Amino acid sequence: MARNGITEVSTRPDVRLDAVSKAIIELLQADGRQSYASIAKSVGLSEAAVRQRVSRLLESGVMQIVAVTDPLQVGFRRQAMIGIRVDGDITPVGVALSAMPEVDYVVTTAGSFDLLVEVVCEDDEQLLDVLTHRIRTLTGVASTETFVYLKLNKQHYNWGTR
Repeated sequence: MARNGITEVSTRPDVRLDAVSKAIIELLQADGRQSYASIAKSVGLSEAAVRQRVSRLLESGVMQIVAVTDPLQVGFRRQAMIGIRVDGDITPVGVALSAMPEVDYVVTTAGSFDLLVEVVCEDDEQLLDVLTHRIRTLTGVASTETFVYLKLNKQHYNWGTR
């Protein structure tokens, strides 16, 4: 669910999806620009029924329809994943990181790091500033480890439904 540009992972119970809703999701994962008429033809519903289902899927937070860009093509030359270890409560650190405009992904993990954060920056100078002056200075941040991206080998969103 998105609030103020921050995507939150829902803690609500799983929404039960029927085969038609799953098919609609999978069609949109393959091409988010498909027309409702095209989807309707594929799943055997009217265009209005597809529009209603898509609206419900969006409103419930089951899916989002967004444009995914290549950061290099739009002026962002540096991406990195940052592993963060936290002393104490992880929640306020996660909330503070989620509010940073350079941060596009925050996940609480079990393992070597408490949080993993992906940042997208214009250059190394901006990455250094975000890391040194904004992330490492957050109350509770004990340590960080930065993994600078050299090449994006794979990124996809069409994992289907179950």
